[in-house]
Amino acid sequence: MATDYTFGKTVKEPFDSAVTKVTAALAKEGFGVLTEIDVAATLRKKLGTEMRPYRILGACNPPLAHRAIEAEPQIGALLPCNVVVREDAAGRTQVEIMDPQSVMQLVGRPEIAALAAQVRAKLERVLADV
Repeated sequence: MATDYTFGKTVKEPFDSAVTKVTAALAKEGFGVLTEIDVAATLRKKLGTEMRPYRILGACNPPLAHRAIEAEPQIGALLPCNVVVREDAAGRTQVEIMDPQSVMQLVGRPEIAALAAQVRAKLERVLADV
């Protein structure tokens, strides 16, 4: 499953297990999870609505983020890499990752494009590991 700005797949893991597995796979590739947004809980609290489990993990690889910020200080507006773990209408767990190459092409600089390709390769390995 992919869009112009994400790539992902359906996993066999239940939701909570998938979040744990994704977090571990990110760590293997040098990413830490800076933010974890439980969208379902937030919307329940703020709007009183119910939805299927939906979590956004803000993942950062510090050495690569540092290189990107050194090259383009404004790039922080495009960071971190978001990884979504969600349950779909059929009860399957989906893992979807922001495509850094799609997002970073907005910057229009070759050195950023090269970094985005490195990040994409790492995130593809994360997805393969889940």
